[in-house]
Amino acid sequence: MAANEYPFVPLRWPYLSPADSRERAKAFLESMALRRSVRHFASRPIPNGVMEDAIACAAAAPSGANQQPWTFVVVTDPALKAKLREAAEAEERESYERRMSEEWLEALAPLGTDWQKPHFTDAPAIIVVFEQVYGVKQLPEGGVKKVKHYYVQESVGIAVGFLIAALTQAGLATLTHTPSPMGFLREVLGRPENERAFAVLPVGYPAPGARVPDLGKKSLDEVMVRR
Repeated sequence: MAANEYPFVPLRWPYLSPADSRERAKAFLESMALRRSVRHFASRPIPNGVMEDAIACAAAAPSGANQQPWTFVVVTDPALKAKLREAAEAEERESYERRMSEEWLEALAPLGTDWQKPHFTDAPAIIVVFEQVYGVKQLPEGGVKKVKHYYVQESVGIAVGFLIAALTQAGLATLTHTPSPMGFLREVLGRPENERAFAVLPVGYPAPGARVPDLGKKSLDEVMVRR
């Protein structure tokens, strides 16, 4: 065994009957099919422990070389959420008015989005997901060493998928928001140089009367190929 090799242990796995496997798959599909990107949130608080369990689920995602190159910053302080909203809207307004191409604006038009981002202050919690571009290892003599990370974006993308699924299963609504550029998030939240913002997820319950675009998803035949 190499010096840094993980010890191997017996796999713990919930072997299901074919009927139970089909039932679970169908129930999960029905639940996730109700998921929508929500932009209008109620002030209703999130139950204790739900966010922690959802983020623990996200942190259980597979990652390149098991380096787990992610940080999940949960923001609930109203003043800090307001500061994030102000910075986000400044960037988004610049994007909508000057940075985005006509083609991009045309693609967004059916969704009814604009530079205003009330979800930053309306949602009871904001999760800002950061990717760790490289690791930082403390050396015995007191210095630090950069550690190369592999498949960072792929790993963090999978973790965000786990996170959205976990929050949806807990009955919470989310919005996957990727303001561009996102450098202000690291600055406002005081994150280290090796972290780069990946996505912002407002989390909470939909506001009474919340509305969403009447859109659909591609059929299974359009996205699945058998060979």
